[in-house]
Amino acid sequence: MPTPSIVKAFRAATLFCVATLPLCSVGCGKKSQSDTQTPAGAPAQPSSTSAQPAAPAAPTGPVPSFSAANKVGLYAYPGKGQSHDQQLIDESGCYNSAQQQTGVSPDTPAPQPPSSADVQAAQSQAADAAPEQKGGRAKGAARGAAKGAVVGGIVGDAGKGAAVGATVGTVRGGRQQGQANAAAKDQASAQAGTQVQQQYQSQKAAYDEQMNTFKRAFSACMDARGYSVK
Repeated sequence: MPTPSIVKAFRAATLFCVATLPLCSVGCGKKSQSDTQTPAGAPAQPSSTSAQPAAPAAPTGPVPSFSAANKVGLYAYPGKGQSHDQQLIDESGCYNSAQQQTGVSPDTPAPQPPSSADVQAAQSQAADAAPEQKGGRAKGAARGAAKGAVVGGIVGDAGKGAAVGATVGTVRGGRQQGQANAAAKDQASAQAGTQVQQQYQSQKAAYDEQMNTFKRAFSACMDARGYSVK
């Protein structure tokens, strides 16, 4: 049997622990809270949830394998941070839109300048078709005979003078006719060569105007999508 003094001591210790238990709990809680706080003056630790740069948006469709802008001699620059793949998609869309609006197909080849063989063929054909003078020898003979008769009459032999004059007139008339015909052929040939060059220049001007119209439509579409096109 324990003695009364031991029992009293045990009870006193138990009451002390019961009385001091809340104080211990408060002290431990404050210590734990102070351990989790950042000491004054200590550098702030970076947050794991800090903002990260936004990733480029994913392409909105199949990515073409070529630049439609470069295909028509233009250069496009993204003004809103578009990715390269998205730019190719937008270029293709504007290419198709411009083609539908203008009715112009950039795939149509440009007219080629005429070759020397083309020009020579046109000149030869025009020279062959040039009108020729006829009857020049006969007319020359008649004029020559008339003049020869006059001269022959002066010397007393009009017939002989006419015959000589006719011969000379025939030669002269034939030569003049040949010269006139050659000049006509040369003129027709030169005109044909000029016409071939003018026809090419006209076709080239029309083609360039169509391409400029297409490029304006393409640039307007790309500008609306946030690109600068030059």
